Amino acid sequence: MRYRNAREVLPPDLLREIQKYSCKELLYIPQREESRVSWGEISGIKAEMRNRNGNIAKKYYEGATVDKLIEEFCLSESSIRKIIYANCNIL
Repeated sequence: MRYRNAREVLPPDLLREIQKYSCKELLYIPQREESRVSWGEISGIKAEMRNRNGNIAKKYYEGATVDKLIEEFCLSESSIRKIIYANCNIL
């Protein structure tokens, strides 16, 4: 996202009103709540991680050892154990 000059976006009356409250400051204008999406939703990484974590838990409950999962998924032991614990009630 890049910065834009407020004169390009806002009506002059609104710009003058904002300048009363915030002169010589940078303002961040957040998106409306209804237009926000959570982390990873747009890129699809959230779904990929959910799928990966489900596969880790499934393989563990099918008999794979933690050491084997560490090697296969290139994650630390604590990460593997957290994933298994978090997914124990899903399977």
